[in-house]
Amino acid sequence: MTLIEALPLLMFAVLGLLLFTGLPVTFVLAGVGLGFAIIGIGFGEFLPIQFKVLPSRIFGSIFENAILTAIPMFIFMGTMLEKSGVARDLLNCLQVLLRRVPGGLALGVTLMGTILAATTGIIGASVIMMTLLALPVMIERKYNHELATGTIAASGTLGILIPPSIMLVIMADLLSRSVGDLFMAAVFPGLLLAGLYIAYIVIRCTLNPKLAPTLDADIGPQSLAAVLVMVFRSFVPPILLISMVLGSILGGFATPTEAAGVGAMGAILLGFINLVLLPSMGVAEVAGLNPNADDGMGDHAVGGGFVKELRHFGSILTEVVERAMLTNAMIFGIFIGATLFSYVFRALGGDDIVIELVHSLGLGPWGFLFLIMGLVFILGFFFDWLEITLIVLPVFAPIIAQLDFGDHMPQIEVTYWFAILLAMNLQTSFLTPPFGFALFYLKAVAPPAVKISEVYRGIIPFVMLQLIGLALVIAYPDIALWLPRVLQD
Repeated sequence: MTLIEALPLLMFAVLGLLLFTGLPVTFVLAGVGLGFAIIGIGFGEFLPIQFKVLPSRIFGSIFENAILTAIPMFIFMGTMLEKSGVARDLLNCLQVLLRRVPGGLALGVTLMGTILAATTGIIGASVIMMTLLALPVMIERKYNHELATGTIAASGTLGILIPPSIMLVIMADLLSRSVGDLFMAAVFPGLLLAGLYIAYIVIRCTLNPKLAPTLDADIGPQSLAAVLVMVFRSFVPPILLISMVLGSILGGFATPTEAAGVGAMGAILLGFINLVLLPSMGVAEVAGLNPNADDGMGDHAVGGGFVKELRHFGSILTEVVERAMLTNAMIFGIFIGATLFSYVFRALGGDDIVIELVHSLGLGPWGFLFLIMGLVFILGFFFDWLEITLIVLPVFAPIIAQLDFGDHMPQIEVTYWFAILLAMNLQTSFLTPPFGFALFYLKAVAPPAVKISEVYRGIIPFVMLQLIGLALVIAYPDIALWLPRVLQD
């Protein structure tokens, strides 16, 4: 292989080195792409006129893409639920309802993570919020630190898989597949992981009750009427929001973009009810687990009058918009850099090199599948899911579309199956050290009593559970593909 032919491989090598420098990913991707384009011009492998295509690719495939417009609204929805206190009330409700079950507090966190996952795909917000709300209570109740931190970190990452997931929106765009079909395919794999977490917690806490002491009976509502009020106040609203968002997509009533708009508007309404209507009516934390707990909204006093509550809601809404804007800017900036990188990679013949390399190894479909799964798992130790997705998928998408697994599954469904496997695999990237972002989020806001070594040990069983779930979906593709087939018939 000559130096000219090796340019695409050198691009990946240089990219890997620069990503470890801590420079912004957007600039690394764009800089490497631009640098190798200039090198390609020097070797006669890249023509200057080819730069003319980039603006149309960036504006045509990113900024004018109707599918990607769902991302800002999903981010806004999740941020609004966090800042308005809806998520806090949900956790309080689940903790009370499950207080008599072994590991009830941990189960409440897992269920909350599952519900939040169906309303937003913002991992950082989910992990930080559950750490602030649940971890101090779990420590106070003498929970094992490893079990507590592992549960929070793993549950907080379910949003990357359970729809409406930002990752799935991006994958659908990169693979030129239906977002709705990909959402449907991810429902049962996501619930499978949540079920594995729940089974693990119940079994382990049953065998060793000291790991998770049960809550005292005098905590929370003491009558059936109070329990019902708590459920309708804290549990029903987010469930209705999920039904509106997912139901409209799976039922074919709305596109993912339209459903994201419904979700954003629903989150605003829930926030208005939680922050304005109920406080102005004198309704505080009805039957909550800890009514006086700090909700992260400062020194705001409940029952201060409608106008005062409305002003407070306006300040929260402003903060939500600002945070959502910054998150979106980061994501779309990486989009631009990845577009430039992948375009130059292909222009230098990178696709042909990858295809030839795979064929020369003689791995076959199964060998290629396990090779990619292993590669993505290892990359997850060092890089973020967005970086891995935007680098790996454009390179391997042409090969993915040609995979044939014979009687194991129809070839027409291979791309959807592969996307779900990749999403499940990428979920481990949030938990695997040294650069597991969920671990950083958790440790940053955890009480000082929690050591980073406990956090690392705590996630090991949950990473194993994620790999078990991945293996089950590989062995039984119907876990992912049954629902899309049924809803499409």
